[in-house]
Amino acid sequence: MIILKNSNQIGKMRDAGKILYEVLTEVKEAVKPGVSTEELDELAEKLIRKNHAIPSSLNYQGFPKSICASVNDMVVHGIPSREEILTEGDIVSIDCTLLYDGWQSDSCVTVGVGSISEEAAKLIRVTEECFFIGARNAIVGNRLGDIGHAVEQHAVANGFQPIRDYTGHGIGREMHEDPSVYNFGPAGRGLRLRRGMTLAVEPMIVTGDWHIRDLDDGWGVKTRDGGLCSHYEHTLAITDNGLPELLTLPGFTWEEAT
Repeated sequence: MIILKNSNQIGKMRDAGKILYEVLTEVKEAVKPGVSTEELDELAEKLIRKNHAIPSSLNYQGFPKSICASVNDMVVHGIPSREEILTEGDIVSIDCTLLYDGWQSDSCVTVGVGSISEEAAKLIRVTEECFFIGARNAIVGNRLGDIGHAVEQHAVANGFQPIRDYTGHGIGREMHEDPSVYNFGPAGRGLRLRRGMTLAVEPMIVTGDWHIRDLDDGWGVKTRDGGLCSHYEHTLAITDNGLPELLTLPGFTWEEAT
């Protein structure tokens, strides 16, 4: 069921998104060689609670940490660990969700650790471009498939592939709501987008083949061929004012993405 939000509810999600933006900004700055993914998790939880919010991922369906930290070929749901130490040339995706005043916010960014390869830098850049190109299609009257089609076209044009087994999603009082937001597929298909829909759009783009394998810990998912994966996500709201509002990127204007 699609749950539409009114302007007051979107305002609350905007407040949650501002907190999450500030949290991820600080956590990104802490990414450097020699830092463990556990340290990033501890920092994120401290900052979330300092802002009187709740880390939504912690204990969600048994997940043991406050962020997902996915390094190199880890696609999603990497469990932070004291033993996983970031090294020069790695890339790490930091996926964080928080609950503030009853409303969820979800965002992810991929960060290079020290000096990274040209391929890794291009992957991160193209993944972010895929988000903005896809999110531009989140307007009243478009179809859900228009978002995923735009993401896929840009990824493929740059020599990459979108992950097909994991998607974006609706979001609101719950972390995951309907609908699923695919990062591939034909344009002009799927449900019609409406004012008040709030979505987490999150391209996951890989350097090689898009097929994945599950880890024995029950959470982690890696690329089957060992290719790098980059992940970029924002929570957005569809409004009557043309292009969507990015709730986890305060102050953003669409002119910046042109």
